[in-house]
Amino acid sequence: MTKVALLAGGLGTRFAEETDLKPKPMVNIGEFPILWHIMKYFSMFGMEDFYVATGYKGEIIKDYFANYRTTSGSVMVDLRTGQIKTYATPPEQWRVHLIETGLATQTGGRVRRMAEWLNASEPFIVTYGDGLANVDLHALLKFHQSHGKLATMTAVRPPARFGAINFDGDRVTSFSEKPQSGEGWINGGFLVFEPGIFDYLQSDADSLEYHGLERIAADGQLMAFRHDGFWQCMDTLRDKLYLEQLWKEGKAPWKIWRDRVALRVVRAA
Repeated sequence: MTKVALLAGGLGTRFAEETDLKPKPMVNIGEFPILWHIMKYFSMFGMEDFYVATGYKGEIIKDYFANYRTTSGSVMVDLRTGQIKTYATPPEQWRVHLIETGLATQTGGRVRRMAEWLNASEPFIVTYGDGLANVDLHALLKFHQSHGKLATMTAVRPPARFGAINFDGDRVTSFSEKPQSGEGWINGGFLVFEPGIFDYLQSDADSLEYHGLERIAADGQLMAFRHDGFWQCMDTLRDKLYLEQLWKEGKAPWKIWRDRVALRVVRAA
C-alpha cells in the first residue's frame, strides 16, 4: 500500500483568523477539517496509510483522530464502570500515524524526521495539509514509475485571485470566475518520492521546496506531472470561504465519494 505523508505542522501565520486557535489543517471546510477532506480523497484511490507530520498545536490533530471512533456515530458510556462502547464502525478504514516533527521545523526537515516510517523499498507520496485538488493519483504514480527518476512534482496553474472581465472592444460581454493565471506552473504538492530523497534533506532547517527539490532538480532527478484540473490551496480566509462555497453548493471537484448515510464526524474543536 502506498504510504501518504501529510505536512501538518506549520504555523499558518497568514491565516491568523483561524490558526490562533488550531493548526491550519484542522480548519473546517463545511463540517470537516481540510485535513479530513484531503485524506478522504486519497482513500478513494485505495491509499489509507497516512503519516501526519505534526508540530504547531499538534495535540489538536492527535485528539481528533484519537477520538474519531467515538465521535463518528452512536456510543454507549457506562458511568458506573467508565466503559465506552461504539455501536458502529466509521466508514473510514484509515491507519493514521501522528508523527511529532517539532514546532519550528521546516517542510524538508519534517519529511526528514519521518524517514524511519517512510524509508521503504517503494515510492511514497508527500502533500501539504492545506490544499485540495482532483489530481488523478493513479495516473500520477504511473507517470512516476515510467520515468525512473527520484522524484515527481505535480505542477499546477494557480487560479487568479479575482475574476476576469471579457470584452468586445470596450463593451463588457461577460465575466470569468477565477480563471487560471498567466503566471505559469507552480508546485502544487502531491509529490512522489523514492527513498533516496532523504539523501537530499540535511537538517530541520531545510525547506522541501527551496532546498530538497532544488537539489534534486540540479541532479536531473525531478520530473513534473502536469495537472490541468482543479487545485486550490487555503492560505487565507478568502481561500477558505471559496472552498466552503464550493462544498456547500455541491460543486467541490475533490468530492468524489458518496455522502454518509448515518454517520457524521463532529466539528473539529
